[in-house]
Amino acid sequence: MRALRIAPAVPRPVPLPPPAPADGAHRPGRRWPVPLLVAVLLAQMAFAMVTTAVRQTPTIDEPVYVGAAAQYVREHRLRHNPEHPPLGKLVIGVGVALADPHIDPAFAGDQGRSGRHLLYASGNDPWRLMLLARLPVIALTLSFGLVVFAFARELAGPVAGLTALALYCFSPDVIAHGSLATLDVPAAGFLLTSAWLVWRARRRPRRYVPLAGMALGAALATKMSTLPAVPVLTALTAVSVWRSSGGSRRRAVAAAGGVALAAVAVVWVTYLMVDPRLRWVPEQHVPVVRGLRGLLVELMPFPEAYRDGMRVQFGLENRPWQGFLFGRLYDGSLWYYLPAALLVKTPLGMLALWAAGAVALVTVRRLRPAAPCVLAVPLVLLAAAMQGARDFGTRYAVFLPLFLAVAAGCVLVVRRRWVCVGLSVLVAFAAVSSLRAYPYYLPYSNEAFGGPGRTREWLHDSNVDWGQDLGRLADRLRERYPGERVWLVYKGSGVPSFYGIEALDPRRVPVREVRGLLAVSDSAAAKATGRLAELIGDSRPVDDVGHSITLYRR
Repeated sequence: MRALRIAPAVPRPVPLPPPAPADGAHRPGRRWPVPLLVAVLLAQMAFAMVTTAVRQTPTIDEPVYVGAAAQYVREHRLRHNPEHPPLGKLVIGVGVALADPHIDPAFAGDQGRSGRHLLYASGNDPWRLMLLARLPVIALTLSFGLVVFAFARELAGPVAGLTALALYCFSPDVIAHGSLATLDVPAAGFLLTSAWLVWRARRRPRRYVPLAGMALGAALATKMSTLPAVPVLTALTAVSVWRSSGGSRRRAVAAAGGVALAAVAVVWVTYLMVDPRLRWVPEQHVPVVRGLRGLLVELMPFPEAYRDGMRVQFGLENRPWQGFLFGRLYDGSLWYYLPAALLVKTPLGMLALWAAGAVALVTVRRLRPAAPCVLAVPLVLLAAAMQGARDFGTRYAVFLPLFLAVAAGCVLVVRRRWVCVGLSVLVAFAAVSSLRAYPYYLPYSNEAFGGPGRTREWLHDSNVDWGQDLGRLADRLRERYPGERVWLVYKGSGVPSFYGIEALDPRRVPVREVRGLLAVSDSAAAKATGRLAELIGDSRPVDDVGHSITLYRR
């Protein structure tokens, strides 16, 4: 008989268990409505910023930017404010164009007077014009919240993304400066976007390297203080591509060069958008910069207007400035000013989570590759800012709430129940501290320093009083002190008479003649000497306006 040939047994396929969820991912049955929570956080932030912007009069810097933006839109000329590149002012210009203000072509004042003339002496409504100028910056600030969420989610999961977004949305500094027509938050947001795209370039370099360079160029085209980030981000790009390409040095060097070239191109395009002919005749003094700084300026591959702006910035750094920290008025600058001011101006829960997030990025193995992209840029920028000559506020370090919010979300990678509980408590503490400050975010200070009502005892200028409460002062005088004689020392860019404030400057008359109500901006009070110090010393504080202007009775 023929032997039967028996086929070898084929093992039956064994069904594999479903893949384990990644750290931070949601298990079935416990799905969080992540998009809804993102929308809720951004909506509350938008409400806080818009309602704050509606009530605030122009801060010291805003009329300069709004005036320059109006010239960009109408005249297409690089005329005023060379110390800052055009991109942030072009963003502001979107709102200015919607306002369609009347511009007096015969006015020929400097950049400060030009902005005030546009707001108060050209037949425009400054309330409407300022709100429309601020709205594009508010929209941009909200969009950067999505970058914070996306970055943290990629590193540690969606819950980490929501944690980072919550810290960003409740940051008093981000809300305060993101609701103004200024440049600090846009520049910081573009840098964060560039760092996030550099991180993504490790997997798809051809897509993300050019985008990272464009985001870096947008930061450079908004504020020159972002220049120290260029070598950091180009080096990080080279490292990302080197790892993704199996150690190819040629590709790494090409990627770093591509980021730099894209950034330079964006700066040139920004200037060409304002004036395709790049006409530039400086209407203010441009100092001569010598030595290493002068050589650096000459070698920069940017338009002449940009390089003149750098010269102006170096000239400002050489001026004698005064600072105010913890109740002490001093000449010059203190290297520790920014860290000290951040201790005052940051919610306590947020400070704890920033520190924990930085530690997690450095110590947890799976997060360590991302640590340079999250921490290197803010550390270099903070070190550079600490060397500056102008101790005027934490706005010079407003990039920290963006980058360190991402870092804080990474704490959730540590899989311990006490970590989740502690993180929830600290986020809630930070949120409550921020909400209690509404709508006075500019003079915010945390509970350890007495809250917004006492910030003027520790800090001055844009930390407390940037001229934002002139309108509130007018309302307060009408409601509580009608018909009284008012003396005013106001530090800001608003025009008191426009808001119905009829007041005299008490510093121009003998002290004995100053009787009645004395209103003093807290920034002016912090630096008071001579006659003003004598007037305040002989007066009794009776009221507070927006935690930035104090009313005294004489």
